Amino acid sequence: MGTFTTVIASNRLPVSVSKIDGKLSYEASNGGLATAMASLDIHDKIWVGWPGIDSDELTEEDKHDITAELEKRGCYPVFLTKEQTALYYEGYANDTIWPLFHYFQSLARYDEKYWQAYKDANQLFSEVLSSVSAPDAKVWIHDYHLMLLPQILREQMPRLSIGFFLHIPFPSFEIFRLLPERKEILRGLLGSDLIGFHIYDYGRHFISSSRRLLGKTVNGDMIEHNDRLIKIAAFPIGIDYDKFRRQLETKETKTAIKSLENSYKGQKLILSVDRLDYSKGIIERLESFAALLKEYPNYIGQVKLLMIAVPSRTEVYAYKKLRDQIEKTVSRINGTYGTVGWAPISYQFQNRPFAEIVALFARADIALVTPIRDGMNLVAKEYVAAKKKPEGVLILSEMAGAIDELPEAITINPNNVSSIKNAIITALEMPKKEQYRRIDAMQRRLKIATVQNWGSEFISSLSHSVHNHDSRYKKRLLPAEKRRIVTRFESAQKRLIILDYDGTLKSFVKVPTALAGAPTLRTRRVIRALSEDPNNVVAIVSGRPRKALTRWFGGVNVVLAAEHGAWTRYDKKWQKIDNRSFAEDKKQIRKFMQQYTERTSGSEIEEKDYALVWHYINVEPDLAFKRVHELQRELRHAFENQDISIDEGHNIIEVKPKSISKGTVVKELLRRFPSDFVLCAGDDNTDEDMFAVLDDDIYTTIKIGGGDTKARYQLENVSQTLDLLNKLAPESTRAFSDLTNQLPDAKGIVRRLLGIGRSPRDK
Repeated sequence: MGTFTTVIASNRLPVSVSKIDGKLSYEASNGGLATAMASLDIHDKIWVGWPGIDSDELTEEDKHDITAELEKRGCYPVFLTKEQTALYYEGYANDTIWPLFHYFQSLARYDEKYWQAYKDANQLFSEVLSSVSAPDAKVWIHDYHLMLLPQILREQMPRLSIGFFLHIPFPSFEIFRLLPERKEILRGLLGSDLIGFHIYDYGRHFISSSRRLLGKTVNGDMIEHNDRLIKIAAFPIGIDYDKFRRQLETKETKTAIKSLENSYKGQKLILSVDRLDYSKGIIERLESFAALLKEYPNYIGQVKLLMIAVPSRTEVYAYKKLRDQIEKTVSRINGTYGTVGWAPISYQFQNRPFAEIVALFARADIALVTPIRDGMNLVAKEYVAAKKKPEGVLILSEMAGAIDELPEAITINPNNVSSIKNAIITALEMPKKEQYRRIDAMQRRLKIATVQNWGSEFISSLSHSVHNHDSRYKKRLLPAEKRRIVTRFESAQKRLIILDYDGTLKSFVKVPTALAGAPTLRTRRVIRALSEDPNNVVAIVSGRPRKALTRWFGGVNVVLAAEHGAWTRYDKKWQKIDNRSFAEDKKQIRKFMQQYTERTSGSEIEEKDYALVWHYINVEPDLAFKRVHELQRELRHAFENQDISIDEGHNIIEVKPKSISKGTVVKELLRRFPSDFVLCAGDDNTDEDMFAVLDDDIYTTIKIGGGDTKARYQLENVSQTLDLLNKLAPESTRAFSDLTNQLPDAKGIVRRLLGIGRSPRDK
């Protein structure tokens, strides 16, 4: 058995092993996670997990045979005893974590034996994973069964890139703090480089708990831990949309749909499909249907509720009790409102074949999805995907993660029986045209946000995640190196200084308009002093429009490049690139951004000649995080095969032609101004294009801020940038800058004396 560069870990493998009459049997899973992992375009990968059979039943020969067969299927087993699965899986994972994380804290059981088994199982998984992982492999760990695994694995193999995804909700701090082992769980997860959740709310809760319980420093969506930065992100899992569309065309599903049409002819069919679980809100759903029949008797005989409860954990007391309660409630409602030839509820406690489930989704007039708490809930997405005619109504709980992606659904509070009842009435009376509008909008979204794209997005994010194990800034510009830069600058005959603006020369402010964020007095003085030296060429290469750069630096002897190089000014005259094809794309891009601006209070669109920018600096952070992810995904899908670049900057999404880049500007600057000293500084993704062109030790490239970069050095903030530039400026400028820094109140006086910031009339 060799080692692999990509390793997937989950409690269960996508292949289940059983032993029948002494013979081993293998059955593959068709679940969403298996589909996502199979779709990853990675050949050198292995999936580690429990094969579903207790090791007590197996001989050493059986284990050898299982390992050999699973290896052929791209899997590797972790063997657990019956006691381990009882205490670790059924115990800590499903009797402690599951109810607590779903806000059923009264059902959570805390047992020291559970916790010890959980630790032992995670340790066992780590031993197996370390045996199959290359030293620098990417490891993707799944779900609440393995929350200690990232840190255990990190200690054994520090060079690994580790991603973790939680498939259930992460609760609020007030709920999470009830867990006795809360700090150990947090530390375990923080062994990751990337931690993913279905929605940002869960990530926000995790960040809050990390800050409040462990005192971690948080910077936006990054948590500092053990001299590393861990990224927290939302990755809403999708479904295999095409699989549902293909199934609609099969003979067996068409036959099943026809049979359903005959069975429910003249009746509205409400469908409820769930795994039997107390988190699904099944009792409240039944009571709301009873309330409908009681208050609106005209629906008796006209509306049918088909409830399918898939068996789950049938030996656990809480689930046995729930099943009894459901069956008694169904009997009561049928007894109260049923007639000789009609029962209001058809209740089925069984799993149904995929072909039949798709047929039910296709036929049902209403899908009733009302969980009390759910990480995502794919049933809601599956119902929408299976509507061949875009007709039907989805009623969805606001407590399901899916609500963020399906805003066209009728939203209900699952604890409010009246809310659900009223939603059913609205759904029954909704015009076909409105049904079509809603279903069509949701289908278009689900076509893009598939489970396959979910898997590739996570792996891509893991590949680019911050992996700083030594310090926050791996390339920190130290004092001795600053002195060497100053020495080289002073000895050079021809110098070229290339500077980004926002985040490099000017700190960000909460004003997104095009002309906001004018340079400070200190910045103006340093730039003017550098530009007046005949041996220097100073170029400001910015994403800002030319109007802003002209206003701020038009009177200074500097080269200007606006909109990332769409406009350039070398001899006090602006020139533009020829890119007429972007004009038509721009109209479509604006439509996308306008939709999100209307839905997102505080956001704003900035229109440039060759770009459109969506600003969200004034948007509430939680909402901004959601909208940014959604907008980027829709834009990338819409312009997948076009010459369009979609870049995320500081509180912005900017869309422009790929042919326009700061790297192209730098190439032209090097051609026009041959120099024996070149310094380039920038702070975000668009500046990486400049650093890529200057990828040689003869150039001094500096990134402002943390994270991975092609730059040779890193500084922490704008103030440090100006400190360095000040050392390169003439001595008189340095003295002036030092004075204004020491006496902040003097700045206004100096501004008035110099006439800076005043209109010509004032002067």
